[in-house]
Amino acid sequence: MKKTEVVSTEPRKAILREYEDAPLMSDEIRTEVVFAAAKHGTEFTHFRGEDPFLENVFDEELKLFLPSREAAEKPYFMRPGNMWVGNIIEIGQEVSGFSIGDRIAGYGPFKSTHTLKQNEALRMSENMTWKEAVCYDPAQFALGGIRDGQVRVGDNVVISGLGAIGLIAAQLARLAGAAKVIVCDPIKKRREVALENGADLALDSAAVDVGLEIKKATDNRGADVIIETSANYHALQQAIRGIAYNGNLAVVGWYHECLGGLNLGREAHFNQPNILLSRSCSEPNREHPRWDFDRICATCWEMLKQGKIKCENIVDPVVPLQEAADAYMAIEQNPSSSVKLGVRFSQ
Repeated sequence: MKKTEVVSTEPRKAILREYEDAPLMSDEIRTEVVFAAAKHGTEFTHFRGEDPFLENVFDEELKLFLPSREAAEKPYFMRPGNMWVGNIIEIGQEVSGFSIGDRIAGYGPFKSTHTLKQNEALRMSENMTWKEAVCYDPAQFALGGIRDGQVRVGDNVVISGLGAIGLIAAQLARLAGAAKVIVCDPIKKRREVALENGADLALDSAAVDVGLEIKKATDNRGADVIIETSANYHALQQAIRGIAYNGNLAVVGWYHECLGGLNLGREAHFNQPNILLSRSCSEPNREHPRWDFDRICATCWEMLKQGKIKCENIVDPVVPLQEAADAYMAIEQNPSSSVKLGVRFSQ
C-alpha cells in the first residue's frame, strides 16, 4: 500500500509526500487511517511561523518562556493534522484487548497509517461517528472554558469565536443550564452552524457593535459569562464591553502579542470583569484535586460517545487526501472556507 502524509518544511506551505513505516514493535498497534481532521488555531500558529516555541523554550520550573538558541537554529518542520480515526491492521505480540479490524481513534497528523501504544488508542463505541471522535480535542478546551467561566443555570452566556472550540462551547453552555446562548463571529458559515446547533442569537462581529448588542440582548445587564475563543484582541475588547458587571470572562484562545484592539482603561477599568486565562491541560486544574485534565478528557470522550455534542456540521469541508495539502493552505489564506477541515483517506 502506498503511504502518504502531509508535511510542511517552510511556513505557510504544505505538500504531500510518500513514507515508509518502521517495523512494528511488540507493544504497538498499527492502524490504517480512514478519516482525520486538523486543529485550526494551535496548528496554524505553527504553520504561519508564529509559534513561540520556534525560538523559545518554556521553563517548567520557572514557568517562563526563555530564548533558546537550539530552538531558533532547528530547521522548520511540521506535520499538519490533529486527530484521526482508523482500523487496526497490525498488533504486536504484547498487546491485549484489541483485534484486527477494530475501529479506534488517536492523536496524530494527516498520514495513511499510525503506530501507537495500546494505552494511546481511544476505543470508539459502535454508534460513534468519526466526526464525533475528531472533535475530542476541541471539546476538552471548550469544557475547560465553560468550567473556568463557571456557567450556571439561568446564565446568559456568550461564545466569542466559532471555530470548533467555540461551536462546542456553545453546546456545552446550553447543557450546563444557560438560559440564553449568544454567539459572535465574522464568518457567516460558522454563525449558521451555531444556530443549527441551538444558539439563540448570532452576531456578525464584523458588522455590529458586539458589546452593545450583547447588552441589548440581555436587558442591558450584559452577559454573565463570556467564553472568548478567537484569540483576536478586538474580539476580546468587545467581550469586555459586553460582560456584565463583575461577570466572568474565560479567555480560551491562544493569543499573540497585542498590537492593537485592546484598551483596559475603558470598560475593563469600570466594570471589574473577572478575566480568567483558560487552558484545560495546565495543571493543577483550578478545581484541583476534584478536577484535572484526565477527568476533562474522560468527560468529553463519554459525552461524544453518547452523542451529546453535535459534530456533523462542525467538521466541514471534508476533502480527499490528495487535496489535503492544498485545502490546508487555502484555510490559512481564507479562513471562511471551512469550519474544521476533515480529510478522507482512500481504502
